[in-house]
Amino acid sequence: MVIASAISFQLKKGELAAIVGINGIGKSTLLKTLGRFQPIISGSIKIEGKELSTYDYLQMASKISVVLTESIASKNLSVYELLALGRQPYTNWLGKLADTDVSIINKSIALLELEPFLDKKCFQLSDGQLQRVLIARALIQDTDIILLDEPTTHLDLYHKVQILKLLKSIAHETNKTILFTSHEIELAIQLCDKMLILDGRENAFNEPCKLIENKNFDTLFPTDTISFDSNTGSFRIKK
Repeated sequence: MVIASAISFQLKKGELAAIVGINGIGKSTLLKTLGRFQPIISGSIKIEGKELSTYDYLQMASKISVVLTESIASKNLSVYELLALGRQPYTNWLGKLADTDVSIINKSIALLELEPFLDKKCFQLSDGQLQRVLIARALIQDTDIILLDEPTTHLDLYHKVQILKLLKSIAHETNKTILFTSHEIELAIQLCDKMLILDGRENAFNEPCKLIENKNFDTLFPTDTISFDSNTGSFRIKK
């Protein structure tokens, strides 16, 4: 079944980008297709000019890391144990960590400020803490591309902003490409380098300021209920 079509965009290294749109438009489906969790129906997905389908699973694991919204099956692991799994594509069959692996793990622990939680079981963490751990594991996997499905779900405004600012910092400072789905359109406008608006028509892709100039946000929601203010980059409820 085709959920969305006529989608075309390109991301560069060091960019933070968001996929936004109304519920059911296909944001998560597109992200999972990009991560090869489900097959592509038609079209082409390329990494560095090479078709995604030509990568074997080990190559994929060193190119793309994914953080999904589904509850992880390994919540009984300690935080450190879960983080260490991020090095699995690079360790030998015994899973033995080399000095390089430990160094990469420690850098991500420091960046995400996870030192107080390393001995805790994952089920003991709050939603925000677990989200930081999962982002750290993706970073430890050391891939060129990080895909995240709704990384700010169930978080309050402060922690939503904290997570998205962290992702922007990671993208810019480590030269990784980070793409995430989100309902937080106003935050994405303020923080993202690029945005893809899935609307089932144009599916516009550009810098947020260009999307505003082109009035791509204006008809995202029914105009008799919600309007977009291009001066403030925010949505207004019509009373």
